[in-house]
Amino acid sequence: MTRTVLVAGTASHVGKSTVAAGLCRLLARRGVSVAPYKAQNMSNNARAVASPDGGWGEIGVSQYVQAEAAGVVPTTDHNPVLLKPRGDGESQLVVDGEAVGHLSAGSYYQDHWERARAAAVRAHERLAAEHDVVVAEGAGSIAELNLRDRDLANVETARFADADVLLVADIERGGMFASVYGTLELLPDDLRDRVVGVAVTKFRGDRDLLDPGLDELASRTGVPVLGVLPHDDPGLPAEDSVSLPAPGESAVRGADDGVSDDAAVTVAVPRLPRISNFTDLEPLAREPGVRVAFRPPDAGLGDADAAVLPGTKNTVDDLLALREAGFGERLAAFDGPVVGLCGGYQLLGERITNADVEGTGDREEVAGFGLLPVETRFSPDKRVEPAERELTGVGPLSGATGTVSGYEIHMGETDPVEPVDRPFPGRGAATDRVLGTYLHGLFENDVARDGFLDAVFASAGVARPSRESERADPYDAAADLVADHLDLADLLPGE
Repeated sequence: MTRTVLVAGTASHVGKSTVAAGLCRLLARRGVSVAPYKAQNMSNNARAVASPDGGWGEIGVSQYVQAEAAGVVPTTDHNPVLLKPRGDGESQLVVDGEAVGHLSAGSYYQDHWERARAAAVRAHERLAAEHDVVVAEGAGSIAELNLRDRDLANVETARFADADVLLVADIERGGMFASVYGTLELLPDDLRDRVVGVAVTKFRGDRDLLDPGLDELASRTGVPVLGVLPHDDPGLPAEDSVSLPAPGESAVRGADDGVSDDAAVTVAVPRLPRISNFTDLEPLAREPGVRVAFRPPDAGLGDADAAVLPGTKNTVDDLLALREAGFGERLAAFDGPVVGLCGGYQLLGERITNADVEGTGDREEVAGFGLLPVETRFSPDKRVEPAERELTGVGPLSGATGTVSGYEIHMGETDPVEPVDRPFPGRGAATDRVLGTYLHGLFENDVARDGFLDAVFASAGVARPSRESERADPYDAAADLVADHLDLADLLPGE
């Protein structure tokens, strides 16, 4: 009989995704047939995968990662319901990988939740029929009283999947004991009985000082603490923008590589209000000597060596926000390499038409930044598909040629308004220093990443540091973290 383990949390961003990925890889290494699952996700970081009807759909990046960790082909069954926030209290609803429409929270729960639940149940049934263990990930807190009767990722999953619950709590943010105790007290009785243990995450400090509190917590609740995971990032892609700075703040990724700042380059990334698929930037941040700086739209570019405009769930409204912040003028004056990815590509064009299809207002046309001679026309249709392209070596990737792979997830089509170089045959656009493409995952390809970074270091007049060693596999690192610090005998007896 298939066992389902629900990795639930006391709050958002407590480490559920890492624990779930670690469990998937650890069980796969032990020869157990395992699959990840998240009934309902809310994230603008998504991947294109196969759907049950033989087409293509999209799922949250964490379930894609967890499927890779489990050694199974990612499908929409791993995340049958996806909500992609777009602003003004609306989200795009994706069911079984297919976009249904833009909905308010009230409309979703009133008109679409039963359909979403049915899709989630069917997806779990298919996974359970094929695997010995399903590792389900919850969403946010499992004890939200206002959502108890419609909490698809937590309450409903625990019930229809007959799941055992592992409760994950983050000690770094403080209040861990109260969070665990309060969560257990607020759970419905049937869910409270399903909790097999607690995993404490992100611990730094002296375990001897922590243990008395853990013993008392277990005594008060009757629920054992199955492990304490140290604060150790295995390098998995982030699921949502909680891991990014707030829109008005800055943050730098990649500064802990041992390379001095005067021997490094900075790739500036505007922290868009509706940023999506920012995991496209993580392969750059992992390279020695590369600083990926997420900055608010009103910040300068003067000290940057390159700029990458990331994806956005709402190109039109983010374009207007960037214009209001004066980003367009600063970008026009910037003389370093510039790459636009998906929505960032659309921003770089001459104009956007049918803008009211994408934006939350009624504007039919919006001027772009004009760095590429292209225009984007929006329609309700959405392209979701994996992609393999031949890189032609133009613009900021002029030294890079060869086959690259990735995926496309976008509304709108972008076409040249005059002859222009194309980074891929018939696709994208490039000038001598600016390039735009719809291909997510571009920098995951060595040839594209190296070509871009070689151009950035050359433009900055800095020697590119050598890569001394390969990074550890993040899936194995997550599995080791779980294996070394979590009592699986209690969590998965018999495994």
